[in-house]
Amino acid sequence: MRVSDIKYTVLSWTSLLVILIFVLVPFQGFLTVWASSLVGHYTAVRLWDDVVLLLVILGSVYLLFTDKKIRFNTLSRRLVWVILGYIFLSLALGLVSFLDKDVTGKAVLYGLLINLRYLAFFLVTWCVALRISRLRRHWPTFVLWPAVVVVAFGLLQIFVLPHDFLRHFGYGPNTIPVIETVNSNAKYVRIPSTLRGANPLGAYLIIPISILAVFLVRPKKTLKHIALFVGAVITLFYTYSRSALFGAFVSVVIVVFTAKLSEKTLKLSAVVVCILVIAGGIFYSLDKNNAGVQNLVLHTQKNSVVKTTSDQNHESNLKIGVKQLIREPLGRGPGTAGPASVYNNNARIAENYYVQIGQEVGWLGLVLFLLINVGVGYLLWLRRDDPLALALFASLIGISIVNMFSHAWADDTLAYTWWGLAGIAMAPDKTNGTDHAKKT
Repeated sequence: MRVSDIKYTVLSWTSLLVILIFVLVPFQGFLTVWASSLVGHYTAVRLWDDVVLLLVILGSVYLLFTDKKIRFNTLSRRLVWVILGYIFLSLALGLVSFLDKDVTGKAVLYGLLINLRYLAFFLVTWCVALRISRLRRHWPTFVLWPAVVVVAFGLLQIFVLPHDFLRHFGYGPNTIPVIETVNSNAKYVRIPSTLRGANPLGAYLIIPISILAVFLVRPKKTLKHIALFVGAVITLFYTYSRSALFGAFVSVVIVVFTAKLSEKTLKLSAVVVCILVIAGGIFYSLDKNNAGVQNLVLHTQKNSVVKTTSDQNHESNLKIGVKQLIREPLGRGPGTAGPASVYNNNARIAENYYVQIGQEVGWLGLVLFLLINVGVGYLLWLRRDDPLALALFASLIGISIVNMFSHAWADDTLAYTWWGLAGIAMAPDKTNGTDHAKKT
């Protein structure tokens, strides 16, 4: 078999595995719990997407060595070298921390996995999209159709299904809680749909909402787009995730004011946004003693049985995390903070992804991570004439808001979907002209 034939086979299979991750990862929570209820080994089953990622990485490394175009369009970018530097720093600090016995083996491996897998997927999809057009052509299909299922199931949970329906599929104390509520109040049940919980669902929905917002401000919008947008917003509301609701709102506003709309439409949009903000403020001021407002906005209630509110816990955890970040400029290594730290003797949950990164890889690692975010955002902004790039730019800002209040990038669905799409957006879109950022 010729080298060109091998390369084509590797490229084809790698792209199919990439699409497989896109299509299945929105159902990660549901599928892993259900499968583990049938065969056991919950932790191992949860890693299916990471095993697929490993295969994709191997294929991409082969393509990188054998394809000049891929090498030129990736290794010539400063952004790629910043990402590789961040990965190397994380691996080095993880090894040092493990050798010093500051972290358990399981914690450091899990910490490295959840911190680096989405950056690896970003690079992989970038490489593949440079050489095969199906990712560029069909991304709305393998992103929005799974979103249709997630939203439809979420709406069923809201209006039709009993709240404990998912217990039939293995949900429970050892996997994913059957029911989440606001402030332990059964009147306010939070919807997880097929994801790992209400907060991950809320963060994930920012992506399809942003994409649909871009479609809706353009001439070729359809009733299907409008229906899915409305359904996604309703589902997002019933997650009762305040950060996700605010992040989605900011994302949509960015889309509206970035899109090339008429001056009249922009002025009307500005008036509508102002009215909504003012009305929301007046509503809260006049009715802040209402139980519904207290639960939905404040996540607390005067006569609540919960002694400590979620806001109080968040503030306390954040203060502790910031103090640790300031005291330890070198960090303690991956796995010593965030979700992975539960596998150590002392968990450190700052409820802020950026503080978590600083706790783990220090000030240098945090600066590199922020540079990666700014660099990707800048490249997306340069490509904003492309609907995908505009949606991702807006949603990056929205999701960044969510990360100020949670460890959002640690969730498989959100991380793989957003960063995978960002990798696709890095490849030149032949339908919208050439690349706009050749040396960034």
